Amino acid sequence: MARAQLTIDLPSSVWISEISSRYPDTLFRVLAAFPDDDSGVALLELTGPDVVEVLRDMDRDDEVVGMDPLERDDDSVLVQFETSEPLLLWSLQEAGLPLEPPLEIVDGDASLEVVAPHAKLSALRDQLDAFGMDFEVGYLYESGDSERLLTPRQQELLSTAIESGYYDTPRECTLTDLADDLDTAKSTLSETLHRAEETAIKQFASNLPQFADKELV
Repeated sequence: MARAQLTIDLPSSVWISEISSRYPDTLFRVLAAFPDDDSGVALLELTGPDVVEVLRDMDRDDEVVGMDPLERDDDSVLVQFETSEPLLLWSLQEAGLPLEPPLEIVDGDASLEVVAPHAKLSALRDQLDAFGMDFEVGYLYESGDSERLLTPRQQELLSTAIESGYYDTPRECTLTDLADDLDTAKSTLSETLHRAEETAIKQFASNLPQFADKELV
């Protein structure tokens, strides 16, 4: 299973790309979305100085077939809308992927995170290409299960060490205290914890963007 962050350059012909480019200081956050026959329905949060103008332009756009503002304050509004051209939603659907909110759009660029097998990420890449949407990969890494990385004994000792305050600053207990509580030799405990710490740190580091493989295969 892989986790990827994508920034997608929405085609200028798409209504939400055109409007968000017209008001680049406004953040469009899609909080939920689902397909409905030949259209898409979404819950959208708008934040910025031009929300009134954005709502006006959405209401005038032919591809927005329905719109219902739900909540509003000075510089933000929550609106439910329906569109006849949910290209990004269709791309995810055709690749067999759900939309994982929030999807953020600023100045024509959509940013989202996807968790999926590599085969479905490849399918998404093909769908984006088919709809003429260029994209950049911010990060791509394996989303592993930490429990599979540690032995049961390592999990037990590491969990006990955390709960006992061994990793607190300042420490709530010493290695000697921990070894006594666990009825194990101090040297054995030190070695086991070191191996668990090494595995956990290396796994964490492999998930950092600078260590990530940025090619969707």
